[in-house]
Amino acid sequence: MTPVDFVAVGHVTLDQTPRGTRPGGAAYYTAMTAHRLGLRVGLLTSFGPDFPRDAIPAGIDVVNVPAERTTTFRIGQNRIGQGGRTRELAVLARSADLEAGALPEEWQDATLGALAPVTGEVDPAFAAAFPETSLVALPQGWMRQRGKGGILTPQPWEDADVVLPRVQALVVSHEDVEPFEKDAFEWFQQVPVGAVTHGPEGAILFVNGERYGVEADRVVAVDETGAGDVFAAALLIAYNREGNAWDAAVAAACCAAASVEADGAAGIPDRAGLEARLAAYRRRHGI
Repeated sequence: MTPVDFVAVGHVTLDQTPRGTRPGGAAYYTAMTAHRLGLRVGLLTSFGPDFPRDAIPAGIDVVNVPAERTTTFRIGQNRIGQGGRTRELAVLARSADLEAGALPEEWQDATLGALAPVTGEVDPAFAAAFPETSLVALPQGWMRQRGKGGILTPQPWEDADVVLPRVQALVVSHEDVEPFEKDAFEWFQQVPVGAVTHGPEGAILFVNGERYGVEADRVVAVDETGAGDVFAAALLIAYNREGNAWDAAVAAACCAAASVEADGAAGIPDRAGLEARLAAYRRRHGI
């Protein structure tokens, strides 16, 4: 193993969508974002022989905890209801749990990292495994329980008090936190930077607990899967590069917007593409 700039921890997945089956998972999307933005990336994950290994670029170093099958999701169509847009998720197969002992020693000093579970597979102790790393937590996988037929339903984030004191940023979707709004407000008081993503409606940025609105960029959406994960990785990268949370959130919004304009991870921009999109966004908004 060689040192890396960014470490993503969590399952890569096979996502069965109305548009076909493709690679996914929050760790996959955060790793791909960091890679496209020019960072050296390590991915600690678990998958089986059914996962298309060539979906992960050769430039991303991978540590795989072997499993018989890759974590597989069935992702339903978006539905519009009183609470906004929702979609049904079901877990059809699950890979191996990820323990902190699997983290290569050479990766423990990475500058940036993402804790990105999808089915509770990431040991919360990972938050303490990176003593000098600026971490973003995407807790969606700690906030889901598997029921009949593999259908996922919300559950409280029981280990928030273990993870939050050790992370720099927290990113959740409005769907994840809707049942736990009071808890979520308290979470954002404990981290320097946080965000609740609202898809085409933008995001709510939290800086030391204070709220700010972030407008979404213009898009012709093709596939919104993974956009929140792309947002999280771009937010962390831009914040640690520039030190300005507001500018970082705008960059994250532009990066996420670009990602939804193609299937899967194909739309995630490189650094030049993001800079061009960000410049256009600033011109439109006079910032």
